Amino acid sequence: MNFREFSNSLPNEVSLLAVSKGQPISRIRALASQGQVDFGESRVQEALPKVEALKDFKDIRWHFIGTLQANKVRQVVKAFQVIHSIDTLKLAKRISRIAGEEIKKPIVLAQVKLREDPNKSGFTEKELLKIWDEFVELPNIQLAGLMTISPVKLDLSQRRMLFRECRVLADKLNLKDCSMGMSSDWEEAVEQGATWIRLGSLVFGNRDLVTQRYQ
Repeated sequence: MNFREFSNSLPNEVSLLAVSKGQPISRIRALASQGQVDFGESRVQEALPKVEALKDFKDIRWHFIGTLQANKVRQVVKAFQVIHSIDTLKLAKRISRIAGEEIKKPIVLAQVKLREDPNKSGFTEKELLKIWDEFVELPNIQLAGLMTISPVKLDLSQRRMLFRECRVLADKLNLKDCSMGMSSDWEEAVEQGATWIRLGSLVFGNRDLVTQRYQ
């Protein structure tokens, strides 16, 4: 199955986010030439040269999916159309303020942490519900959904349960999008209601290999 066939095989409500962090511009360009529109980056310094180099692809949407430091917010707001990783109300307020200054209105997702994981940040459900009324009133952002990352220690059945909880919480908050599922568990995420799946190695191949899985 080639890349386009794979992309077209996804349900209509599911969008593919090609995680291009660590990938050279040439590979991103090759995928964009096959019709891929959405690309995800997690490091500002790595992403900005790619954004500049690929400006000739007018339809590309850049998604920021990494931990966002306060001093990088302006750069991200200016370069990215979607931010998946808002993990505090303070960060959301900063994005809102700077987006207003830059005359931008990024699509944003709240990152939720539904299992204990010392390596990941995010709102617990209780924390998110507590600040929700204030969050949804922030100007200059389009709050579209939730993002979650499964701890690596979970097996597929446990991941499936986590994804289901994320979808239920999004529905409770009247949010359309759930950004969840990666190359190892995207099928389980789709089963449970993902609208964005974040795939890196599955679409680009391993970063240390020249040969891509989807040519």
